[in-house]
Amino acid sequence: MSQHKSDIEIAQEAPLLPIVEVARRAGISENLLEPYGRYKAKINSRALADKPACGKLILVTAINPTPAGEGKTTTSVGLADALNQTGHKAMLALREPSLGPVFGVKGGAAGGGYAQVVPMEDINLHFTGDFHAIGAANNLCAALLDNHIKQGNELGIDPRRVVWKRCVDMNDRQLRHVMDGLGGIADGMPREDGFDITVASEVMAVFCLASGIRDLKERLGRMIVAYTFDRHPVTAHDIHAEGAMTALLKDALLPNLVQTLEHTPALVHGGPFANIAHGCNSVEATQTALRLADYVVTEAGFGADLGAEKFLDIKCREANLAPNAVVLVATVRALKYNGGVARADLEAENLAALEAGLPNLLRHVDNLQEVYGLPVVVAINAFPTDTSAELALIEKSCKEHGVSVALSEVWEKGGKGGLALAEEVLRLCEKPVELRYAYDLHESLAQKVEAIATRIYHADGADFTPSAAKQIKQLEELGFGELPVCMAKTQYSFSDDQTKLGAPEHFRITVRDVRVSAGAGFVVCLTGNIMTMPGLPKKPAAENIDVLDDGRIVGLF
Repeated sequence: MSQHKSDIEIAQEAPLLPIVEVARRAGISENLLEPYGRYKAKINSRALADKPACGKLILVTAINPTPAGEGKTTTSVGLADALNQTGHKAMLALREPSLGPVFGVKGGAAGGGYAQVVPMEDINLHFTGDFHAIGAANNLCAALLDNHIKQGNELGIDPRRVVWKRCVDMNDRQLRHVMDGLGGIADGMPREDGFDITVASEVMAVFCLASGIRDLKERLGRMIVAYTFDRHPVTAHDIHAEGAMTALLKDALLPNLVQTLEHTPALVHGGPFANIAHGCNSVEATQTALRLADYVVTEAGFGADLGAEKFLDIKCREANLAPNAVVLVATVRALKYNGGVARADLEAENLAALEAGLPNLLRHVDNLQEVYGLPVVVAINAFPTDTSAELALIEKSCKEHGVSVALSEVWEKGGKGGLALAEEVLRLCEKPVELRYAYDLHESLAQKVEAIATRIYHADGADFTPSAAKQIKQLEELGFGELPVCMAKTQYSFSDDQTKLGAPEHFRITVRDVRVSAGAGFVVCLTGNIMTMPGLPKKPAAENIDVLDDGRIVGLF
């Protein structure tokens, strides 16, 4: 087993089971499958809806991400494999990767080493076309909206107050702010416009929170697309868009079944970002997995201050879910980075820097235990450069805070490297859990933001720009005051300033823009300089991706 092979080389060399056999292992009969080739399929989850969801749910989250990497997906995959190795029936419920990060920074998001979901090239690229369907549905709504304005504007829509953007699943900063409808009367109404990345669209959020076709259609119909000249909201239902949008999404709503390198069944479905959306896989996939397996491993995007907070305060509240245990992933390297070490120097032992970075980890632990009341295990995702002294320091600090630690070696060893973590997770899953939330829905929108800022980010408080305060007032007057809030914030820091690493103190969170996602059922609060259309880095990952003459893809992670 060579450690020098790339993730894609490991994945391409692995023998895969036919998807029918993977389904059989999960208790899914062949007549419930819609195969997409030999190794991936859609599951008719509607036929399983009457089965009780009796499985135990394990949430995998992490410290704030760094350029050194943390490995949530790798840990999730390895943990599920390890649970199966110990004789339990386990499944994965993960998000689909977005093409934006695949071609931008990451190069792939299907796990790594010997803890991957496969076929990794398909999962990282077009997969089963779900994201294309979501983008098409979103842009159909935009086309119907602009057509309504062009064809007489019966609803009295103010073109200056169109809030619905088109989307594309790519990092393309050039599309953030555009002018469209140019060219004359036949070409529409000229107006300022812009694009979001598909994973930040409200259609993606609706898709991931919907519990069936009827709920999907109703949520799509509630989405606000514009406001009239007298400032009344106009919904997708008002322009008769939800039926056709649902038609485009009907098949996509079925969860996708794939497998890990060790043939553990995995439902990979939906994929909103956690810094600008709610960052969880679909409710449909999670509930289906809980009906089929004894243990379901799922993950939430970015650090626990973003992904886990939204998983718990939005998804769990909406879908009546509660995790039985939480795995908090960290690496020695990432903690040293939080302690002020430059990326180039992370391989050298540095106990002082590690100790300086540990407060980031411990703050996340405290949030999960004290705010949400959940049992936690810290998983140290192992790297060859980790020293015994560094590992011992992490274990000592965690035990002083009443949390156990397990070394995870799943990247190198697959499920075998996650047995210690699996053992601790199984122990935690036997503890009684009563999930608490960071705020009450009956609080005002400003109070909810304040609660997240002070209780989860540990800020001194939250401030609102005059325009944001006005937006909150208007949304509460329209009846949206009791919705949960979805904080759009940098993933790199507890604060809204990405340069403040570790566990910063004595800062405030500034909300500059507030928008309602009425179909998804939450209010989005934008902080700092967060954007809903990312850009590509100076050297995009796309430059390393190629296809050989025999059709094999290279450079994808």
